[in-house]
Amino acid sequence: MREVASRRQLTQVLLFSGAYLSVAAIYIVKSRNNEFLLYLMVMMAIIVAVLGIYKRAGLGPHVMWGFSFWGVLHIIGGLVPIPPHWHLPDTSAVVYNWRVIPGYVKYDQLVHGIGVGLVTWLCWQALASRLRGLSGEPIRPTLGMLGICTAAGMGFGALNEVIEFFASMMIPHHNIGDYRNTGWDLVANLIGACFTAFAIRFVWQKAEGGE
Repeated sequence: MREVASRRQLTQVLLFSGAYLSVAAIYIVKSRNNEFLLYLMVMMAIIVAVLGIYKRAGLGPHVMWGFSFWGVLHIIGGLVPIPPHWHLPDTSAVVYNWRVIPGYVKYDQLVHGIGVGLVTWLCWQALASRLRGLSGEPIRPTLGMLGICTAAGMGFGALNEVIEFFASMMIPHHNIGDYRNTGWDLVANLIGACFTAFAIRFVWQKAEGGE
């Protein structure tokens, strides 16, 4: 019964993701937005990768929904326009460049932090599932194991920066930003990964009665 419910949830996630990606793809092709077309291809690759891990590691549906809604945040960030006073004059008028906290936090950085947090959560679930399969016992989220998951999340975040670097070299007019922007993206990645690791530990301690 649980397996049937899990498959139903997976189907719902895929249908939801496929719907908004299809709409975005049509808009991107019509507007000839080459930069976001590259991002769309990367998002599809991420979906395929997460789906493969889901089948092998038995991920929970919440992780899948998390990645799907993260994709929605990406679509909104790259395609939805914003008023001029929401962003700096030297940046394009899309939600990615919205200064959520003027002078400090940009929408793009929030998306980075959420994405790396989700990857950290995915790494923990995959690692715990594999170790549980070997020992047959529940796995404790020790600081060492969470440190590994945090580092893995940061690694995938750094891979995204590599992709953005190559995109900036291939696309003449882009919305990727400069070295300072890359640095703040990495800081956002670190915060997202660490927050998720602490959340995993906190939830486990609450479930175990504060041990």
